[in-house]
Amino acid sequence: MPPTTTASARRAPGPLGAALRSRWLLALGFVAVHVWVVHQAIRWGNTIYGDVTLYEWWARHGLTTGQWPVLDYDWVYPVGALVPVTLPALVSGGLLGYEIVWTAMVVVLDAVATVVLVRAAPRGVLGAWWWLAFLVALGPIFVGRLDGVVAPLILIALVIASRRPALAAAVATAGAWIKIAPGAVVVALAATRARWRDLWRQVVVPGAVVSAVVVGLALAGGAGQRAFSVFGQQEARTLQAESVFATWFSVARLWDPSVTIEYNDVIYTYEVQGQAAQHVAELLDVLLPVAVLLLAALTWWTAHRRPDHAGDILLLSTAALLLSLIVFNKVGSPQFVAWVGPPLAAAIALAGPGTRRMWAPPAVGALLAALGTQIVYPVAYGEFLAGEPGMITVEGLRNLTLVVLLAGAVWRIVQLGRDGVREPVRADPAA
Repeated sequence: MPPTTTASARRAPGPLGAALRSRWLLALGFVAVHVWVVHQAIRWGNTIYGDVTLYEWWARHGLTTGQWPVLDYDWVYPVGALVPVTLPALVSGGLLGYEIVWTAMVVVLDAVATVVLVRAAPRGVLGAWWWLAFLVALGPIFVGRLDGVVAPLILIALVIASRRPALAAAVATAGAWIKIAPGAVVVALAATRARWRDLWRQVVVPGAVVSAVVVGLALAGGAGQRAFSVFGQQEARTLQAESVFATWFSVARLWDPSVTIEYNDVIYTYEVQGQAAQHVAELLDVLLPVAVLLLAALTWWTAHRRPDHAGDILLLSTAALLLSLIVFNKVGSPQFVAWVGPPLAAAIALAGPGTRRMWAPPAVGALLAALGTQIVYPVAYGEFLAGEPGMITVEGLRNLTLVVLLAGAVWRIVQLGRDGVREPVRADPAA
């Protein structure tokens, strides 16, 4: 028998590696993680399912009176959100039944996304394990908000983007009509198209078709200008207590009693009060779209200089765009962090051999940001609102982590686009 070579020994997975590659074990892990997440959601009750209670009211009210959000009055969500909000009401009775069906819908969507991820590449199982770890770190908020619907759609779109970009654009556009975040995938796809023909055929046409269907149905239902009312609703909001740019105000509460947080009973959030906070919120209304435009331009520049890294640039750009939608957002809801997981999970599965290691630090950072989010909400949200120093510190570190992740993604896009940056494609023993 020939002696085992060093390369062969490195290629042979150990017991842990073999276990992590087992799809059966992954299936068991998926069930265990989601049982735990759902159990925690039930344990926290209305703290997690408070928004779902609103979803149920909107759906039941529409079904019984014919008065629907967007179609008949302004709403805080895009019109496409009516689909996931209404579906559970069609097959359930009462609030409890709605919550059960809602939770099952989120879990099924996540199962579909996980299967798509696993089948994407040999490293898909590893990416799926990281995704499950991310969900454990983030906690039960994942199943209690619309973000539990759109995060799997973001993951699916990113996984299929290299093989079926038109379908990815359609999925992401549909997700953006539920909640804006999946639009980051559409922007990244558009910015990474090498030719105008590809841009038109793979992004513009599928996105326009989906949007035309959604807006057309809304207009047929009598929405009128309310089809776009979500943008006006967001402009009326001020600086949310958990948002990244509210960090200074939270820290200032430790020594300045004039900095206060009050409950907005119209949109059900806690907001920083005062003229300074209002000015910051107004500034963010400008900074957010500017950041998105600058990132799109940077992505286009890098993609045209480095077509050999098109897949990595798409993932980096999506991550940067999603992080910018959190960092420069005056709304800082904890469930937004769910958007950060999909590009990292997809990158772990799909990144090229020469760039796989660059995703390890942000993967750890995203887990820490998710864990910090869960600690603050739901575990110690009362302490955070009360100005308890420990929770203010955790929230501040969580927000700092998000800023570092954004800066790291931008820096890496710039690095890839600079002259002379040519990373050798090395054989990866784990491939």
